[in-house]
Amino acid sequence: MTELNKLTIADARDALRKGDVTSAEITEACLTEIEGAGALGAFVHNTPELAREQAKAADARIQAGDAPDMCGIPLGIKDLFCTKGVPSQAASKILDGFKPEYESTVSQNLLDAGTVMLGKLNMDEFAMGSSNETSVYGNAVNPWKVDDRDLTPGGSSGGSASAVAADLCLAATGTDTGGSIRQPAAFTGITGIKPTYGRCSRWGIVAFASSLDQAGPMTKSVRDAAIMLEAMCGHDMKDSTSADIPVPNFEAMLTGDIKGKKIGIPKEYHMEGIPAEIEKLWADGADMLRDAGAEIVDISLPHTKYALPAYYVIAPAEASSNLARYDGVKYGHRAKLEAGDGIDEMYAKTRAEGFGAEVQRRVMVGTYVLSAGFYDAYYNRARRVRALIKKDFDDVFAAGVDAILTPATPSAAFGLGEMKDADPVKMYLNDVFTVTVNLAGLPGISIPAGLDAQGLPLGLQLIGRPWEEGDLLNIAHEVEARAGFVAKPSKWW
Repeated sequence: MTELNKLTIADARDALRKGDVTSAEITEACLTEIEGAGALGAFVHNTPELAREQAKAADARIQAGDAPDMCGIPLGIKDLFCTKGVPSQAASKILDGFKPEYESTVSQNLLDAGTVMLGKLNMDEFAMGSSNETSVYGNAVNPWKVDDRDLTPGGSSGGSASAVAADLCLAATGTDTGGSIRQPAAFTGITGIKPTYGRCSRWGIVAFASSLDQAGPMTKSVRDAAIMLEAMCGHDMKDSTSADIPVPNFEAMLTGDIKGKKIGIPKEYHMEGIPAEIEKLWADGADMLRDAGAEIVDISLPHTKYALPAYYVIAPAEASSNLARYDGVKYGHRAKLEAGDGIDEMYAKTRAEGFGAEVQRRVMVGTYVLSAGFYDAYYNRARRVRALIKKDFDDVFAAGVDAILTPATPSAAFGLGEMKDADPVKMYLNDVFTVTVNLAGLPGISIPAGLDAQGLPLGLQLIGRPWEEGDLLNIAHEVEARAGFVAKPSKWW
């Protein structure tokens, strides 16, 4: 077998079980590929020796017949996940040198399943961004290229998306607060699912907005997403928002039978200025589902237009609270102080040096909307809007709709630097199709479904009922099969 780094999880699992290949061999193929891919900026902390040890242990486990599906699979881990003894900086200067003494629940679940950690992946600082340009490590780069332009891999899970699309690893973890799994997946031609809020534990994941954050897999196929998601999930006593409900065998639910499923098309998502090729992809997706026996129905989600404003009040408010803990006292970066400086000066200087401009912007917005006199006008109003957005989805699902089909993003990947000096709101508009899913706590998946006129990947999004990831994955599997997306970026790195 050649080019082992290009295997899917499913193919690697089957080959490992048959003895056609070892985890050590797949891991070495990935490590070699990572070494030559510095231009992508995807991996920021490599752990080759740890990976080799874990691969050796996985091979022994497979030989002993004690191997879960994910055993021996080499993964990249987003830098937002705390990994014991390995730098975990959330791509921020303020966490410089931080090596946790503990493992996040999700990464521990994956380790318990026998996976191999190749290293930590680039991202937007504290997961705040849609282009991976706010990282202290510098931006990750999309492996897809047009006219020699460096393109964004999306954000905040840009390093994860770039690494999977370039076959540096078989899959990667991501997190999604407002679209940070689904948007990068769409930009790089891979699959990414954000599960229902509470399906994956948040313990040990550096918090951005606690009521919105959710971990999920970023993979080369829907089947891989089903296999990896099952390993990541599970109730966690350490996270009060973790759901104590059984985790099904998601892969077994990929039957391909979606006859009679009712798929909603929300009229509010036909927004002004959306490129014709995005509209066409959306219509093509509806046709694929119709051909598979699903019923396509028009639906209304009337409060959609308030989603972005509500999100950009709630998320910064929670970030302002969560990021108050970074003060330079116990760990991470501490500013150099001058004679006469006290504790207040240490806090102020450390936070001014440690946080990047986008993080500072959101902390300031969040502090403002939580301040006396503005709490009701902004934060409480945004919470009420959020409840209305959730009710819109509840009403649609109560009417018998099984899933909702939308575009994943309003465009294909844009050039790095193109939006850096623009109004920040323009960057925030990248999340226009995805934030509603986080506000309502629903599962959502992005599947690559076509190429734009420049030859860049475009994704479709499916939104499912809460806790029905299996059903959602099955519908996505059918879209994937009918779209037949097999395009890969030409190797230039």
